[in-house]
Amino acid sequence: MKKENVTTEDRARRYALKKPHISEKATDLSGKGFYTFKVEKGSNKKEIKEEVEKKYKVDVTSVKVVNVPSKKRRVGRTEGTKRGYKKAVVKLKKGQVIDLTS
Repeated sequence: MKKENVTTEDRARRYALKKPHISEKATDLSGKGFYTFKVEKGSNKKEIKEEVEKKYKVDVTSVKVVNVPSKKRRVGRTEGTKRGYKKAVVKLKKGQVIDLTS
């Protein structure tokens, strides 16, 4: 059986969203109708919008994307890097809510 080579772009086309991004700032924004998600590196605004609308059955008015850079981390003498990621801030139509706790 031949193993299928899946690139980041292919994965992003299938699944743009990884998981909700929960932080203090993201929780404050959710009260104003903005929700934050970690997304695949190769995904774009259109794919993110379509997936959020399909998965949560809401109307998305805008999507803003941020590439969070990798950061250096050090434990004792050992140096390493914390992986960077891509996140999206999604604005919903007024009055709509996503329950991220379930």
